[in-house]
Amino acid sequence: MKLRPLAAAFVPALVATLLTGPPAVAADGRYSAEIRRTEYGIPHVSAKDHGGLGFGYGYAFAQDNLCVMASWVVTLRGERSRFFGPDAKSDDPVRPVANLTSDLYHKSVADSGVVRRLLASPAPLGPSADLRELVNGYAAGYNRYLDDTGVANLPDPACRGKEWVGPITAEDVWANLLDLNRMSGGSALKEAIVGGDDEDEGPRRAPGSNAWALGREATRGGNGMLLADPHFPWNGIRRFYQVQLTIPGVLDVSGASLYGTPVVQIGHTRNVAWTHTVSHAQRFTLYRLELAKGDPTTYLIDGRPEPMGRQEVEVPLQDGGFVSRTLFTSRYGPVLAAGRGGGYAYALADPNAANLRSADEWLAMSKAADLPGLRAAQDRYQGLPFVYTLATDVGGTASFADASVVPHVTDALARRCARPAPDPSLDAFVLDGSTSACLWGKDADAVVPGIFGPGSRPGLTRADYVANSNNSPWMTNPAAPLTGYDQVWGAVRTDVELRPRVSLDMIDRRLKGADGLGAPGFTLETLQATARSKRNYGFELMRPDLAALCREHRELRATSGERVDVRAACRTLTRWDGRATLDGEGAVLWRQFFDGLQRPGKPGEPQQPWWRVPFDPEQPLTTPRGLRRDATTVRQALADAALFFQANRLPLTLTTGQAQHYGSVPIPGCTEGEGCFDRVRNSGPLGKDGRYPDVNTGSSFMMAVELTPDGPRTRTILTYSLSTDTSSPHHADQTALFSRGGWVTERFTDAEIRSDPRLRVTTLTG
Repeated sequence: MKLRPLAAAFVPALVATLLTGPPAVAADGRYSAEIRRTEYGIPHVSAKDHGGLGFGYGYAFAQDNLCVMASWVVTLRGERSRFFGPDAKSDDPVRPVANLTSDLYHKSVADSGVVRRLLASPAPLGPSADLRELVNGYAAGYNRYLDDTGVANLPDPACRGKEWVGPITAEDVWANLLDLNRMSGGSALKEAIVGGDDEDEGPRRAPGSNAWALGREATRGGNGMLLADPHFPWNGIRRFYQVQLTIPGVLDVSGASLYGTPVVQIGHTRNVAWTHTVSHAQRFTLYRLELAKGDPTTYLIDGRPEPMGRQEVEVPLQDGGFVSRTLFTSRYGPVLAAGRGGGYAYALADPNAANLRSADEWLAMSKAADLPGLRAAQDRYQGLPFVYTLATDVGGTASFADASVVPHVTDALARRCARPAPDPSLDAFVLDGSTSACLWGKDADAVVPGIFGPGSRPGLTRADYVANSNNSPWMTNPAAPLTGYDQVWGAVRTDVELRPRVSLDMIDRRLKGADGLGAPGFTLETLQATARSKRNYGFELMRPDLAALCREHRELRATSGERVDVRAACRTLTRWDGRATLDGEGAVLWRQFFDGLQRPGKPGEPQQPWWRVPFDPEQPLTTPRGLRRDATTVRQALADAALFFQANRLPLTLTTGQAQHYGSVPIPGCTEGEGCFDRVRNSGPLGKDGRYPDVNTGSSFMMAVELTPDGPRTRTILTYSLSTDTSSPHHADQTALFSRGGWVTERFTDAEIRSDPRLRVTTLTG
């Protein structure tokens, strides 16, 4: 694809000055915006209209992260094989695949024309006029920065002078928004769709999050408070970018956007705050197609043959050649290249396959004056692709809803139409595609056919709190369990898991004043302290039994059969306070032991044979618990952990600060499996040198906000900092602050922004 040159309209001058408000739109209709950067480089973008706002935002983002977006545009256009070779891994931060697999998938999406069809549709199916202006301005602002700077002079060495860097189009921004919406559907199944031969890299792990919305009964001041703690990748296009966007009298929102998207996904206004966590609802279904005899490209519907559609996809290579592949489609969606056999094929039905509504929904939420207005925005667009919404307002009402796009599969339909899965690892309903009686259902209040409407989704509104840590809606608030919804929304009466359990325990202790932080109820300060407490809940639940095991045994037999003296390891573990702080002596040894517990058991053994008390649905917040001291799995795991440290001459007191880093910055925290609220994920196990590979996922944009009648009080931390450019002063400054346990005091009002002695102001027209 030949990159188009910048239009001559992008030539006007850039002026740096201090102004009291956003500039007016220029008389000739050009874009105009103001970018005010406060401490840590955080941009506050203001303009008189949506086009100017997008222009300023695109420019500011490109200043900090152009290389990431430039690489991702190559991905969305299906050109990675051309620039980087077909066998190298793609830049997808959630689950990278071979470039050729990535290109075939993304080229098929681009060639399908789905974005152009949606852009030709009226709102709410297509974008609103405001959103179109915002996206057009965003692309123009990005291009303006690139034109001002020049590819050869980019400050970031990651893409300076590279042939794959060039201007972007508004359609690239739309394609990024569409791919975000498909992230838990078609985009997660690239190999299955196009027939990639990538080796299996383990389970597909979606990003996670923590979220609390606190009502007036849970806060000391009677105001609404919110904790946002999304756990998204620390590298690539799914990082968050911190920003404030303002159009006087129209929009004033502060929070974070995922890279390349011109709307705030997690944030607050003066009166409302909201955040998201990844929903447990099913994101797609598969349909089993009964193939016509003798014709593998025709399937039967209600006994009648229906030919598959064909799509010829061509991907350019580095040597000037091309790879071509024929993909097939059905009335349900793409026919999977994987899973064919025995007279059947499988088609993917993804309700987000043609969804651009999420961006308009986030934009409308950012303009909502109160909690009912935020709900109305969600009811109008129904476009959030895979997330719950937790929100609160200045009046102290807390709200939870799974307002995401969910295929309309009732329990009755699932029972009637269920068919065997082609791959047991796929977490999806498989329905009978040979009969129209198994099509998704319809709700009268749904914006598009085949999804649940607002009246059918799980939700809860309370004056105390709602919380979620990627568990199902069931335990949103244990005082009011959510039940009675269809299984497609998530299970009830199943193991809540450790991270959601410690989350609810943290809230409960704070409301009782039993956590050592003073009188009952939340303040902004105790909310911050609670969120960063670094508790390892798995250790807390097992510590008494571990101490007993250590008293009973001086030696234990490792998996290898070797007998290991575990006394020194036991002393380290029993002295540890159970918190994954930088100086926690025992945190790394514990994780090594706990990881050893995760080894697959023998057929017929319990999935988690180390728990002394198994899960009881009547006691979901206190089971499972304890450690089975008599279990071979437990004893071997402790011996193996001690042996690993001994064999590699590592100190048993190795701390998190010594072992866990992001670049050169030590990172506190522990893992999902251990039961850590502010969890981290490394790309591999502990090395023989006593270091984990760099952190690649975890708390990303943390926001604690109190909505008072006098305005919001907010603390934030962008864990990996604002810029991916290693030459930027904002490449690791917030990361160092996060490492020390610090927060940034947000500047929201004009007076707060102007009072920053580090203020830098850019007036931009073009």
